[in-house]
Amino acid sequence: MEIYRRKQRWKLILLGIAAAIVIASLWYTDIIVKQISIDERQKVSLWADAIQKRATLVKYMENFFEKIKDEERKRVEIWAEATRRILVARTEEELTFYVNIIESNTNIPVLHVDDEDDIITGRNLESRFEDAEVFEGEIKEVFSQYPPISIKYNGVTEYLYYRDSRLFTELRSVLEDLIDSFIEEIVISSANVPVIVTDSTKTKIIAHGNVDKLQPDDSYSVKQTIASMRDKNPPISIDLPTHGTCHVFYTNSFLLTQLKYYPIAQFLVIGIFLFVSYVLFSMARDAEQNQVWVGMSKETAHQLGTPLSSLMAWLEMIKLKGTDENTVNEMQNDIKRLVNITERFSKIGSPPLLIKSDLVSIVNQAVGYLKKRLSKNTRFIVNAVPENKNIEVPVNPNLFEWVIENICKNAVDAMGGNGAITIDISEQKKYVIVDITDSGKGIPKSKFSNVFKPGFTSKKHGWGLGLSLSKRIIENYHKGRLFVKRSQVNKGTTFRIMLKKDV
Repeated sequence: MEIYRRKQRWKLILLGIAAAIVIASLWYTDIIVKQISIDERQKVSLWADAIQKRATLVKYMENFFEKIKDEERKRVEIWAEATRRILVARTEEELTFYVNIIESNTNIPVLHVDDEDDIITGRNLESRFEDAEVFEGEIKEVFSQYPPISIKYNGVTEYLYYRDSRLFTELRSVLEDLIDSFIEEIVISSANVPVIVTDSTKTKIIAHGNVDKLQPDDSYSVKQTIASMRDKNPPISIDLPTHGTCHVFYTNSFLLTQLKYYPIAQFLVIGIFLFVSYVLFSMARDAEQNQVWVGMSKETAHQLGTPLSSLMAWLEMIKLKGTDENTVNEMQNDIKRLVNITERFSKIGSPPLLIKSDLVSIVNQAVGYLKKRLSKNTRFIVNAVPENKNIEVPVNPNLFEWVIENICKNAVDAMGGNGAITIDISEQKKYVIVDITDSGKGIPKSKFSNVFKPGFTSKKHGWGLGLSLSKRIIENYHKGRLFVKRSQVNKGTTFRIMLKKDV
């Protein structure tokens, strides 16, 4: 028993050490994950701040171009006024002055059109429009970007059409490209962090990146994704050109998620590996124990063979000398018993020969043998249900009788040689049940499984092999079951044997 208590203590100690290692690893990993999470939050905040500053720059540039556009219209208005003054100029000096104003426009495309849409003149036009005479078609479409400026003189109204200057158009194109690529740059700059940029209502997605399985057209999917990100990290607000106040939602990067769950996966893999290793080593240990059992049994049978042959010869010589018949009969019975024991040991490790036999008769035969050799204070009660009927089951009679003897001897020891042993035999649909109950000191529930282990015994001078051998005989050779059905301390124990009707 002491060896099993030590084994149990070592198991608990090793389990505690393993649990401490796992807890410490998870605790340290959690600290690292939190530090990386804080670092990612700081990086996203810095990124959002940089984006905000860039957005401010873009808005400033947009305002700047608006001012340029206003300035160009003012210049065209001045140009229109100069044109009107030329038409009504009275002196050559005055005419020269206004012509100089008109010629100073070297950048803004302008068309001078009369009230019948005939082109009077043009300036800074593209080559494809230089020969145009009527204000219609493509040229009208291009120069209708802004409302025309009227030129009125002597009851006549003419119109000055203009479009953005080449410099303004080029700068404006650069600005539009910048704005168009701005949202994409937000996503690209997120550096592997899953990001969603929404409008002010937090429902419409403007852009997203590194987000798997997102369906922007599915409102439910969008809502669920935004809610999930909001639960993990509070959103960051920024102002974007043409979109106003927007919100940046982000979640943990794939690297951080891997780091968070990697220890758990690692411990699971290690646990599975240790479990498989334990099972394999247990199987190897059991196989080794079986080999020891078989070897020990064969050797015991072999060692008993030689003295048995001599005893049988000596018995024949005693008979010839006219020794008392009762003495000779008792010696003959003991020799038969030794032969029976030798046969039992010799069958360990060999495929057993199972014969359909009456279990009641086998049990009564075993009990009859025990009654003659045990204390007279031990009472045996055998109950068979139904009575007076053969309960047949495939068994090896010799080995099964050995099992009954082992269990009953342990019961007698548990009762101190004084008490009752009840054996109940019953039939079920697929099994025959044999319950062996004693009135001994009982077994604690925590030791139910240990009583069948080799070497486990409560006796000072016991080997602890009887129940272990009995379990092997029932489960390995008869494909049945042997277990402790119930037990109460100081009240007794019931062992149950279950044998299949058909093997």
